[in-house]
Amino acid sequence: MLRFLITSIVNAVGLFVATSLIPQVQVVPYGGTGLWENVGTFLVLGALFGIVNAVVAPVIKVLAFPLYIITFGLIAFVINGAMLLFTAWLSRLIGVEVLSIEGFTQEGLAIESLGWAILAAIVMAIASFFTRFVLKILKIR
Repeated sequence: MLRFLITSIVNAVGLFVATSLIPQVQVVPYGGTGLWENVGTFLVLGALFGIVNAVVAPVIKVLAFPLYIITFGLIAFVINGAMLLFTAWLSRLIGVEVLSIEGFTQEGLAIESLGWAILAAIVMAIASFFTRFVLKILKIR
C-alpha cells in the first residue's frame, strides 16, 4: 500500500510538471480552484494513472510485442501516450457534471491530441525519474 501511495505521488508530480510545461495538457480541479482541491486532483489523477498502468498497460504491451520488435521499442512512447489519454478519459467520468459546456466546465484531465499525450508522457517520465531520485536520496521508498 505504501508503494502505491508513493507511486501515486510520483505520478502526480510528473503530471503537475507536464501540465505546467505543456499548455495543451490541462487539469481542471475537482470541487473548486483552491490549493487543496488542486493537490487532491493531482493525487487522484496520479493514482488513476498508476491503476491504468498496472492493469491495462501490461495487456497492451503483450499484444503489441511484435510492434516493439519492428519499431525497436519506439512504440512504447505511443503506448504511454495512449495510456495517458485513457486516464484523461477516465478522469472526465469521475467529475460531477452540473452544467457541462464542451471544454469549459468539465473537471479532470484534458489532452488535445495523441501527439501532446506522447509529449506529456515523456515529460512525466523525466519528472518521475527525478522525483524517484530525490525520494531515494531522502531514503523514502
